[in-house]
Amino acid sequence: MTTTGLSARIWLLTSITFAIGFMSYCLLFENEGEGVLLLLAGFFSSLIGSFPALIAFFIVLPILQTVKIKWQFKLAWFMILVLCIDVCYGAVPAFLGYNFLDKYRHEKAGFFETLLLYTGILFTCTVMAILFSLNRVAFYLSDGAVNTTSYSKIIRQLFFIKQNHKPTIMNYETIPSTKPQHGITTSANKILVKGLITGGLILLMLIPTLFINNLISERESRQKEVVKEVSSKWATPQTLSAPFITLPYTETFTNSEGKIVQSKTQLIVLADKLLVNGKVMPEERPRSIYKVLLYRTALNFSGSFKPSWPIDINSANIDFANAKLCFSLTDFKGIEEEVMVEFNNQKLMLDPGLPVNDLGDVGLSVPINISVETMSVGIKFNMDVKLKGSEQLHFIPMSVNSKFSVSSAWPNPSFDGNSLPTQRTVNDSGFNAQWSFNRANLAFGTVVKTGALKIGTTAFGVSLVQPADQYNKTTRSVKYAILLIGLTFALFFIIELMQKNPLHPVQYVLVGLALVIFYTLLLSISEYILFDYAYLIAATATVALITLYAKSHFNTWKSAALFGSLLSALYGFIFILIRLEDTALLVGSIGLFIILALVMYGSRKINWYGGNVVAAGKN
Repeated sequence: MTTTGLSARIWLLTSITFAIGFMSYCLLFENEGEGVLLLLAGFFSSLIGSFPALIAFFIVLPILQTVKIKWQFKLAWFMILVLCIDVCYGAVPAFLGYNFLDKYRHEKAGFFETLLLYTGILFTCTVMAILFSLNRVAFYLSDGAVNTTSYSKIIRQLFFIKQNHKPTIMNYETIPSTKPQHGITTSANKILVKGLITGGLILLMLIPTLFINNLISERESRQKEVVKEVSSKWATPQTLSAPFITLPYTETFTNSEGKIVQSKTQLIVLADKLLVNGKVMPEERPRSIYKVLLYRTALNFSGSFKPSWPIDINSANIDFANAKLCFSLTDFKGIEEEVMVEFNNQKLMLDPGLPVNDLGDVGLSVPINISVETMSVGIKFNMDVKLKGSEQLHFIPMSVNSKFSVSSAWPNPSFDGNSLPTQRTVNDSGFNAQWSFNRANLAFGTVVKTGALKIGTTAFGVSLVQPADQYNKTTRSVKYAILLIGLTFALFFIIELMQKNPLHPVQYVLVGLALVIFYTLLLSISEYILFDYAYLIAATATVALITLYAKSHFNTWKSAALFGSLLSALYGFIFILIRLEDTALLVGSIGLFIILALVMYGSRKINWYGGNVVAAGKN
């Protein structure tokens, strides 16, 4: 096997593996393209893009072949080179901010998450290509010393496994030798290789967490779709204006040709004083496994109209005969009863339709009988409105002086919009909030022309928050996956060194899968019960599983209890970080420092250079 042949083989097999994966993803998730065309596109793009890696193989493989160490260590260094190359390739989409999983999620992936995803995919393709050619790689790196087609023999040699009548385990015992290899014993090299393999497995087990993040986003999207569907049939979030009057107005002006021109427009008369009192009655409606939060509200609008006419408004050009009293809202489906208004000592019923859309496209109006004289004195009004809605109840403060008061039995409000309450009370029995506005708070008077109102950012109100934040908490817990998996693998590695009873890489993978499945358990259970209880159940099941697995391998309850205790403490620490908000970074940093100190203390007697595994501090 020549350098050119081996390099080209690994290069081609990597491209084929990548192309098959690319085609499978497109056919399964994108539902586009012909299979053969996708396979060819992935293959040729991989060949062209990975050509610098082929050059690196040409350069490095002959150097590794001449180094006087075992072929297993040469392969380990070659895998490190491959990982570095894959990191460079993965950095390109990470810098560009492109992550193909973003289309399935609500938030954009970070740099390191994208880097880990693409590095893991490329590294996996290369590892599979090397495994397909493992006998040729072993023959090349051993300079012909390993010449067999039996993969079982090559695998045993790769992990230094001796074949005998006893169960095969990795041998950490050092064979006495009078010729040390540059100061590093064979046992030390074995420990180094096992450490590198364990580190690679930690990175490999982080790849499933990216898909778990995708699953969390998918379930959260499903919940929002259910909420949106139910809300659309009930009533959408409501944004209400105060009652206002529209008056047809004729403007007269001289155009550029010197002719007098008239144009029709509308005047909007806002209330001089406004008082709003409302009560919100929440309702929870079950739909599938989700609960949708809806509400009913009873509102009372009272106040008066007493406009101050601007100097550029000629009252003689106002058409008072076609005046209308108007009220805008967001969704007609939310109106539960006919809306009646007591205006100027008259009982009037509002009908659908608005003459202007400055305060919204949806609303009610009714013709009124007014004049300049009656408006100069002031006209009082009183209106009761019963509405349905979902999630939000907002108001537009279209009055010179106004006060809004809203109360509810719902204990989890979120006051949002342009203005926060001047007074508020929130407790387990509900909330009460008041907002106040005066002439100085608004950038317009009581009379404005259509097109002059800018209400886009003036709305304020309250959102009824449903305490179903299990998706957010689960996402936060997944972010600590590297801490959980890394420390668990490190603990297994240290214990196996101290007890000289090593675990096979497959066993590490099984433990890693148990740690990953914890997040799917947490996600699925938290959709039915409270997150805290779901976390307790998922963590208990995972700790019990790994503890029993450690007992079966190390054959001692002492080691199993150590694993169970440390894993329980680690899950408890992560739970505290999830619960914390402002101090999460501080507590997390202190906790990590303490954990690192404990690991350093526990590993202080390990002889990393081989010989007796436990350091010679004990006689």
